[in-house]
This record gives sequence, C-alpha cells and structure tokens, in this order.
Amino acid sequence: MSPISILNVNSSRFILTGFPGLEGHYPWISIPFSSIYAMVFLGNFMVLHVIRTDPSLHQPMFYFLAMLALTDLCMGLSTMYTVLGILWGFVHEISLDSCIAQSYFIHGLSFMESSVLLAMAFDRYIAICNPLRYSSILTNDKIMKIGVTILCRSSLLIPPVIIRLKFLNYCRPHILSHSFCLHQDLIRMACSDIRFNSIYGLALVISNLLLDAVLILISYIMILHAVLAIASWEERIKSLQTCVSHICAVSVFYIPIIGLTMVHRFGRHLSPWVHVLLGNIYILFPPLMNPIIYSIKTQQIRKRVQRLFNFKNL
Repeated sequence: MSPISILNVNSSRFILTGFPGLEGHYPWISIPFSSIYAMVFLGNFMVLHVIRTDPSLHQPMFYFLAMLALTDLCMGLSTMYTVLGILWGFVHEISLDSCIAQSYFIHGLSFMESSVLLAMAFDRYIAICNPLRYSSILTNDKIMKIGVTILCRSSLLIPPVIIRLKFLNYCRPHILSHSFCLHQDLIRMACSDIRFNSIYGLALVISNLLLDAVLILISYIMILHAVLAIASWEERIKSLQTCVSHICAVSVFYIPIIGLTMVHRFGRHLSPWVHVLLGNIYILFPPLMNPIIYSIKTQQIRKRVQRLFNFKNL
C-alpha cells in the first residue's frame, strides 16, 4: 500500500474529488460554476423578494414557492464552500465532522424539497378539484402547520443514520466521489457493520422521496380526471397550465436524484466523470432551474419580475 493510501486510511480527513484529469483547468472551470452559484442565489432571492413585497402574491401557492426558493438557497449554501473551494484551490479535503454535517444538510434539504413539492401538488389538487373551498382549506394557519411538518420531517428523521457515521471505522481510502459529502459515499469507505445505515437509509428514501413521488403522481391522476370532466376545451387548457411550472420543478428534482442513486447503487465501475457530472447536476440543477421555471411559466411572478427590472432601469 502506498504512503498516500496509508494516510487516507488512517486519517480522519477525506479527499474531495473535483474533475479528474482537469486540475490544470480549474481556474477556467470555476468561472461557469461561480456564475451558476451566483444565478442560484440571485434567482431565489429575487423570488423571495417578489413574494414578500407584493401583497397580491400572499397566497398559498406562492407561500409554497417561497419555501421551495428558501430550500434551494440553503442547498446552494451547503455545497458552495467545497465545490468552489476545490476549483479555486483552497480546499482539497474535509474533516469527518464537517463531512457528516454537510451530508446531513444535503440529504435533509433534499427531503425538504421533496416535501415542499408534495405540498405544492396538494395545493394544485385543491385549486383544480375543489376551487370553491380552496381559501377555506388552505388557510394561513394550515400553511404554517404544513411548513412546520415539512421542517420536522426533513430534519428529525435523518440524525440516527447520520450520527452513526461518526462511529464507523473507515479503513478504505478516504477519497470521495464528489466535491461534497453524501451518506452513501461515506458508508462505501467503511469497514464496520453498515447494515443499520443501509436499511435505515433505504427506509428514509422509501418513506420520503418515493412516497412523495407516488403521492404527487396520484394527485396529478386525480387532477387529470377532474380536468377531463370539464366540458370546455379552453378551460381544460387553462387549468392544466397552472400545473406546468410544478411539473417542471418535479422533473428537475427527481430525474437527477434517480440518476445519481442508480450510479451509486449499480455504477461503481463507471468512469469517475459520470459520478462527478451527476453529482453536480443533483445539487445545482434544481436550485438553478426552479426560479427560471417559475419566472417564465407563472404569470404573476413573471409580471412582477419584469416590473422590478423595469423600475431599476428607470
């Protein structure tokens, strides 16, 4: 075993992986990544500002959108230091404690985004299938309770599996697959009994991500059934158009997660580039695309953003 491998095995620090083979081009690669992070923060801050300052947007649909934007902001903050740190040359490794903390926030925020998307699907279901009772069902008090439930569900179920990472014996080379930490990446390097982490982690994925996806699918089946019962073709199109933004947001969230999960589960012999590419898409694509999707597809947000920029140009 080489001295580097011995250091990797015995150290409590983990080597972060950027773009293998392109280390000399990191200053150039950092430019688009820095731009993406700037767009993530600018876009989501803009959505939050528009919703906060426009009283006409103080409605359930936009409250849930604000939750989504806040979640995306936090996801960007949780990964920016290590992702840009590698490209800028001042971060090459991460301690076990920091790695565990980062994995907690990444997985917790993923569960939170999934829960928010489910709440938004419920909002669209009520708006289309029971419009006369929409305001009485989704009151401010109930929205607050939904928000607290999402926060508790996302933050309180993960600690058992994350805390256990602290007590595992990591005897394999401490080289991560990404420029950030994930639970499945850490247990891959452990030589201890990881059955609890594997079983509990799978249960979390099933009870959160998979269950949310199934419930979202069911809600859209019921929405489609209600829309097809509308006699007017124009009313059908109008009803479905209110769901386009949410369907796009669900797609940009779940497709990268499915891809990354498949690669971690079955693609251990694939090129490291595949892991790096899917990992960066997983953490950056939803926070980047959600503000763009809602700014383009949601009329109220689009008009308010246009007025915001027109005012600044005066």
